[in-house]
Amino acid sequence: MKLSAPTRISLRVIALGYLLILLVAPLAIILWRSFERGIGAFFQSISTPAAISALDLSLEIIVIVVPLNVVFGVITAIALVRGNFPGRTLVQGIVDLPFAVSPVVVGVSLIMLWGVNGWFGGIENLGFKVIFGLPGMVIATIFVTLPFVVSEVVPVLHEIGDDQEQAAATLGATRWQTFWRITLPAIRWGLTYGVVLTVARSLGEFGAVIMVSSALPGISQTLTLLVHGRYINDHNTFGAYCAATLLMGLALVTLILMTLLERKRGTAK
Repeated sequence: MKLSAPTRISLRVIALGYLLILLVAPLAIILWRSFERGIGAFFQSISTPAAISALDLSLEIIVIVVPLNVVFGVITAIALVRGNFPGRTLVQGIVDLPFAVSPVVVGVSLIMLWGVNGWFGGIENLGFKVIFGLPGMVIATIFVTLPFVVSEVVPVLHEIGDDQEQAAATLGATRWQTFWRITLPAIRWGLTYGVVLTVARSLGEFGAVIMVSSALPGISQTLTLLVHGRYINDHNTFGAYCAATLLMGLALVTLILMTLLERKRGTAK
């Protein structure tokens, strides 16, 4: 369907206005409120012990979550594409479950499982605290980021097929050699893109984490919880905006990496 020039211009104006209202304006307000007292005040706000601890905890969760999701994601993707086993559709549904379930529901479910009165609550008697500690926050983040590596690797495996893997097996290569020399190089861009998405989701997770965290500064408070705590509990609006800007900066770096990787992946094809 060919649109007239006035119609095209009107659609562009509507689209730009929509983005301006929902995206650009809020970001501009956050930046303005963060730097209205000067750059020095901004850096002072994000360099407090609570802010540094929140950043360290967020990065620590990422360091734990990403390798686990990479291992699980690659194994699951290969099983779904190359395997033919009963319950394959069920596994695919479980992998996609985090897209359909609210993060708050995930947090409540983890409390019912790992809380003091939960199914596995007896583990706290052994001195291993899950809920309101780092383990619970890691489990919650793993759940909400579960699909990203799988969803990026599965299409690549479908695209490359298994001809080269079968040829390698015919020539006497073991499954491990085939994976390292053929499968992994072929899926590297999809895997990398999945890792970047996992990092971005881990940085911004709030609903599931707040349910299983004590949100105490310096103990179990991530960057997202720091923004919430400063704004709601401490009524420190300026500090909340500064923490949000720091979080936004990390998200921007992640977005740039995603764009570069997407271009690189398109060039590699």
